[in-house]
Amino acid sequence: MSSSANLIALETIVRRELVRIMRLWVQTLIPPAITMTLYFAIFGRLIGDRIGTFDDGFTYMQYIVPGLVMMSIITSSYGNTSSSFFFIRFNRAVEEMLVSPMPNWAIVLGYVIGSVMRSVAVGTIVLLISLLFTSLHIAHPLIAFVSALLGATIFSLIGFINALYAKTLDDIGYVSTYVLTPLAYLGGVFYPVSMLDQPWQGVSQINPILHMIDAFRCGVLGVGDLNIGIAFVVMLALVAGLSIIALILLGRGVGTRS
Repeated sequence: MSSSANLIALETIVRRELVRIMRLWVQTLIPPAITMTLYFAIFGRLIGDRIGTFDDGFTYMQYIVPGLVMMSIITSSYGNTSSSFFFIRFNRAVEEMLVSPMPNWAIVLGYVIGSVMRSVAVGTIVLLISLLFTSLHIAHPLIAFVSALLGATIFSLIGFINALYAKTLDDIGYVSTYVLTPLAYLGGVFYPVSMLDQPWQGVSQINPILHMIDAFRCGVLGVGDLNIGIAFVVMLALVAGLSIIALILLGRGVGTRS
C-alpha cells in the first residue's frame, strides 16, 4: 500500500474507535468520572482534612489528584484497547483487516490512538472534577501532558497484547484485577513512596506505574519522589518494547489466525 492508503486505513480505524467511544459515552466516559469523584469525596475530603498538609505545602487532596487522574488514564486506556480488539476478534471482523493490504503497524497504531484519546478525555474530565474539591495550578504542563500520553500508550499496548491472547472476557478482567489495580494502588497514588522504609522503598521503584504517577505529579504539582529523567526513560523503554512485542505477535497471527 502507498503512504496515502496507509494513512486512510489508519484514519478509518481511529474514526471507528472514536465513534464507538462517543456512541457508548455512558459506559466509556462517565463511570471513571463517578469512581474518581467518590475517591475525591472520601479520601480527599473526609480523610484528607484529618491528615493536613505535606512538607511541600500541598494538602492531601492536592497530593492525590495527580495519582487519581493518572490511575483513571491507565485503567481507561487498558480497558478500551483490550475490550475493543477482543470483540473485533470475537466477531471475526479482524479477518477483514488481515486480508487487506493494511500494514500491521497501522492496526496497532490505530487502536492505540483511539484508546489514548479516550483515556486523555477521561483524565481531563477527572481533573476538572477535582477542581470542585480543591485548587490546582499545573506547574509544568508539558511534563504532565507527555507523561499522561506515555502512560496511556503503555497500557493501550498492554491491552492490545492481552486482547490477542484472551479467550474470554474473564481473561481481560484477570489482568485488570490481579495486575493493574494492585500496581496502581502500590504506585504512590495515596502516599509518597519516600514514607516507606527500606527495602520497600527500593522495591516500589520496580513498579512502572510508580514512575508514571510520579512523573505526572511532578508535572502537576512540581514535586516528585523519583528522578524525572529515569521515569521518562522507563516509560519510553516500555513503549518501544511493547510496540515491538505487539507487532511481532500480530505478524505471527497470535490470536487472529487460530
